[in-house]
Amino acid sequence: MTWTDTLLFWYSENKRLFPWRETKDPYKIWLSEIILQQTRTAQGTPYYERFIKAFPTVKHLAMATEDRVLKLWQGLGYYSRARNLHHTAQYIYKERKGVFPTTFQELLALQGVGDYTASAIASICYDLPEAVVDGNVYRFLSRFFGISTPINTSTAHREFKAKATLLLDQRQPGTFNQAMMEFGALQCAPKNPSCDQCPFVSNCVAFNQNKITLLPIKNAKIKITERYFNYLVIQDANQKIQIEKRKGKGIWENLFQFPLVETPKGIKNRTEFIGQLPDELEGSLDLKALTLWNKTAVIHKLSHQKLFIFFWVVPSRAPLEKGLTFRQLKNRAVPVVLQNFIENYFEIQT
Repeated sequence: MTWTDTLLFWYSENKRLFPWRETKDPYKIWLSEIILQQTRTAQGTPYYERFIKAFPTVKHLAMATEDRVLKLWQGLGYYSRARNLHHTAQYIYKERKGVFPTTFQELLALQGVGDYTASAIASICYDLPEAVVDGNVYRFLSRFFGISTPINTSTAHREFKAKATLLLDQRQPGTFNQAMMEFGALQCAPKNPSCDQCPFVSNCVAFNQNKITLLPIKNAKIKITERYFNYLVIQDANQKIQIEKRKGKGIWENLFQFPLVETPKGIKNRTEFIGQLPDELEGSLDLKALTLWNKTAVIHKLSHQKLFIFFWVVPSRAPLEKGLTFRQLKNRAVPVVLQNFIENYFEIQT
């Protein structure tokens, strides 16, 4: 049995059942791949099912508002994926009359689609010989061949892509790619891989050289930036809450939030915090009633940032004409850390 035959046999016996594995519809494959970027399948599967139910075709997704797409995405993180998803759906529906590209290069040109996603769609939907390289494939190939190139370097992708392409089964590239990823996820797992049951163990460099825990190699992580967010929960006498849409190209672009005051350090002292408030806010707030909701910061970790979050509750002196009720607020797309606060705060209030 050849190396490829061994892998495909293992896959036929061990593959997991996912809804996107039951179709070659490029819309559904594309949707699943975008959702599963940097997301575990256990977390991503319910989101995929919700998106398919809400937007069964690319037309439905294209016709939706960005706010609705972001709300449905809420909790998955990396919200640029959702914005790119929506933008690309509109492009395919309006510019391509709802027809997905059928070549690797055309797929690669879509916003939010990189080499991995383009390769997955091309091979699974159109049987094109494009090898995929994701974290699972990096790990499997690095260990089996003893590749010491750090996987987060600029040269790694080319090296691993070339190796995966040499192994690729030209007859059934889609199945082969899914088998490679599944093997890395289940058999050649990051921790405690099942080497005793591995069909490739006799020729595995990492196993035979006792390097399983050393491969793949990854360069030191980027320094984590610490930031201090202070959200103002402004509420008027009619129980309406002030809300705004986050602008700019930073984290959580176009999501809704409470007015935000970012400070260079964590502040718990009321008088000190009042000194940080913008002049335009001070006059409209009853600062004598300003209270800190959480004495301990809510810590929210992102890929390159660590946020320390405080919520300050304060009444508005005047009615908030553009304020939202709790019911309206629940329907807005907000960062998950704010969603958790909203649910806890209003549960106590009611």
